[in-house]
Amino acid sequence: MTKAAIQFKHVQKRFGDDLVIPDLSFTINQGEFVTILGTSGSGKTTTLKMVNGLLQPSTGEITIDGRPLSELDLVQLRRHMGYVVQQIGLFPHMTIAQNIAVVAQLLHWNKEQTSQRVRELLQLVQLNPREYATRYPSQLSGGQQQRVGVARALVANPPYVLFDEPFGALDALTREELQHEIKRIHESLADKTFMFVTHDINEALYLGSRVMVMHEGRIEQFATPAEIVRQPATQFVKKLLGTVRQNQELWGQQDD
Repeated sequence: MTKAAIQFKHVQKRFGDDLVIPDLSFTINQGEFVTILGTSGSGKTTTLKMVNGLLQPSTGEITIDGRPLSELDLVQLRRHMGYVVQQIGLFPHMTIAQNIAVVAQLLHWNKEQTSQRVRELLQLVQLNPREYATRYPSQLSGGQQQRVGVARALVANPPYVLFDEPFGALDALTREELQHEIKRIHESLADKTFMFVTHDINEALYLGSRVMVMHEGRIEQFATPAEIVRQPATQFVKKLLGTVRQNQELWGQQDD
């Protein structure tokens, strides 16, 4: 039986006179990997930031595990909700192990528990603890730093992990490698709910068990990747899929 993890009920968001989200309603179930796809200004990052309370809805209701977000302690919520962004924000004067351990310190874990968790997470993101724990961020590539960002987001074993275009600044090969890693990590943590914002349609279709396509603050389609490819619901979704087909045609021409 599916369990609703995150629900938006007629949520509206304004910034001054600017109506960014007119009326948003959806349900994400526990254990899903939902990608939110849209162009710049579509409202996808605003939606993500309302999930962990970084932004408040102007009207409507957001519930987490059936409880209204407005009734939750936001500090506690964020400590138990992983958040991975493009600008990872690793502390340059701290080792990789110390960077990952920051969340554990906020939760007042003891040294042994913290060290064990750091080792587990470095292994999970495929960075050998013996080799990487004592390194500093400047000694890591961009892709390795993002792996550390993912590890840090998972320290408290959060039921939810939010990703805001984390691979946007990476080169194509590193990006593809990390997409495989994130998918593998989610499959190994099957009870975790992932929300992943991206403007890349290929990334959205590859990662998501369902894809939410947003445009001008509205949901154009919310369905499985296969359903979106087979039956695009709107002209906007068709246009997005057209960019994929263009690339496929290019490769087809090369094969001729």
